[in-house]
Amino acid sequence: MTKVVVHDGKVDDAIRVLKQRNAKSGLQKEIRERQEGFLKPGVKRRKAREEAIKNSRKNNRRNREYNRAA
Repeated sequence: MTKVVVHDGKVDDAIRVLKQRNAKSGLQKEIRERQEGFLKPGVKRRKAREEAIKNSRKNNRRNREYNRAA
C-alpha cells in the first residue's frame, strides 16, 4: 500500500504524488489485469507482443527527441 503524507493541508499535491507513485509501482495496471479475469495463453501472448511494440516505439520516439536536442 502506498502512503503519502499531506503537508500544510496541500491535498492536491498529495493526490498528484500518490498517482505518480502508483503509476511507477504498476499497481493500477495490475488491478486492471485482475479485473479482466483469466486470459487464454494466446491472448496473453498477443497482448504482451502489442505492448512490447508500443513500448519500443515510445522508446524510439524518446531517443529521437533526445538526439535532436543534443
